[in-house]
Amino acid sequence: MSLRVGSPVAGRVVALSAVPDQVFAEAMVGPGVAVEPIRSKADVVSPLDGTVVTLHPHAFVVANADGAAILVHLGIDTVKRKGEGFELHVVKGEQVQAGQKIVTWDPAEVEAAGFAPICPVVALDASAEVLGDLALDADVVAGDALFDWSR
Repeated sequence: MSLRVGSPVAGRVVALSAVPDQVFAEAMVGPGVAVEPIRSKADVVSPLDGTVVTLHPHAFVVANADGAAILVHLGIDTVKRKGEGFELHVVKGEQVQAGQKIVTWDPAEVEAAGFAPICPVVALDASAEVLGDLALDADVVAGDALFDWSR
């Protein structure tokens, strides 16, 4: 079975190796891609149907019923912002649908504050071999397919 993982934000899809953070760039957390977001205020949406199992203003994890979990991280080192500039629309434990609004943020404001707004989208507890149809170098809108995860 294959799980389609959608883009949480609009922008340009790049390889994880382009993320200016070694943990993501070297896929230590897991394989995936990153999205260089459009620099305007936007809603961040769930990449799949599931449950919000981890929720911070700058990052969240959604896991489906089969245990497939996707981490979305909004910018690099944005934890240092202590929630400033992020508006949450869900709570931990909430059931969400692919494309449902999770957070609102402004990547331009994040960048102006000195942080890279790039968004890693990572398949947790997966190996790179199980990801296919990566949308590298594609322009996407929120909800467009980023990759398929063979489960």
